[in-house]
Amino acid sequence: MIRKSLHCILVALGLTLSLSASGQLDFAAPTSVGMSSEALAQATARLQQHIDDGEISGVVAAVARDGKIVYFESLGLMDIAQELPMQKDALFRIYSMARQVTTVGALVLYEQGKFQLDDPIKMYLPEYENQRVLINSDSTDINQTRTRVGDITVQHLITHTSGLGSRSSRLYRENNVRDKNISLDQMVENTARIPLFQDPGTEFRYGIHATVLGKLIEVWADRPFEEFLREELLLRLNMNSTMFWASGSDQDRLAVVYRPTNGELLPYQIETIPYTMQPRLIEGGVGLLSSVGDFVNFSQMILDGGMFLGERILQQETVDLIYANAVPGQAMPIGTSGYWAGSGWTWGGFNLVLDPNAYSYPVSEGTIWWDGSAGTRYFIDPIQNTVIVIMAQVSPSRGGGFRENFSRLVDAAIVERR
Repeated sequence: MIRKSLHCILVALGLTLSLSASGQLDFAAPTSVGMSSEALAQATARLQQHIDDGEISGVVAAVARDGKIVYFESLGLMDIAQELPMQKDALFRIYSMARQVTTVGALVLYEQGKFQLDDPIKMYLPEYENQRVLINSDSTDINQTRTRVGDITVQHLITHTSGLGSRSSRLYRENNVRDKNISLDQMVENTARIPLFQDPGTEFRYGIHATVLGKLIEVWADRPFEEFLREELLLRLNMNSTMFWASGSDQDRLAVVYRPTNGELLPYQIETIPYTMQPRLIEGGVGLLSSVGDFVNFSQMILDGGMFLGERILQQETVDLIYANAVPGQAMPIGTSGYWAGSGWTWGGFNLVLDPNAYSYPVSEGTIWWDGSAGTRYFIDPIQNTVIVIMAQVSPSRGGGFRENFSRLVDAAIVERR
């Protein structure tokens, strides 16, 4: 309590403070970066209302501007039954937000000359040499196929235009393509054995691409994917709370996933293998746990042009690719409704805001972002020079719109617009 009070006093005075949960970025008063403290307090109150209304059990959220953390709050409970308060360094299942971490890891190897973005993946994974395509993409009959036109490239994997599908698709479920009890090698073999939904480069289909990219990283780096990711990216970004499973004392930081059921939040087990156990499948697409502080670090590095605390993680030219739409023209637009209709997909594996008017909440053109299916989301906005990270654990992930409302109120807190 004394530490919390001291922290509030320092922030109010515009002084800086290092906090392990935030990963050594400095704190500053919102007014020092052109934001309103009062308006951010309204964002906190709205999050608390979502908790009081039983839409989420707890939440952690952070906002950074100009490289300073101006908002970092934890509210509610991480475990209702045990009445455990939400911690700032709580661990969350981030699901699809793992994709960008995996892709940025691949870009580290790209800078080392290990591959080119237009390389056919069959150069490194010969299993994909003779993969065929479904005659009817809505069919699950794997015997009704035709010859593939073109090869899957690394670019296609990054932009979800390879022809591979979603882990939850009927085709993949019926053929046991993805299972946490199989190895990464086996899953790659499974995805190559099952026909593609369409020819590479012709259509955007959100799917298991980053998991295959994880296997490519093993080939390029000549070591296990999780080892490379930890040593070449996570440790360098002080992302010490980003991991494929929680062991030892880290298990105590893992927030419970809840599902609204008959007016109350009940624990909900999404995966067959809990995140407190080491899975056989090390999955770059959806397999990571992380924290708000870690994702502030990850995001700030990209916003700062590849630099983090004085160390260069990526070259500026590579970071420029992370902000650039890489979806082949034939596959645009990537969707026809909602934000999908106003988005692209970048060389870094991020959703890219092309038309802010397609979004139901304020967002700048050129913002890169994504979210996870259990209630997590983050934004990197190069126009307003902000990072927003918000994490809860609820499935389905809507949670009464807590993420959207937070975005609206944070945007309203920006007094000095860029």
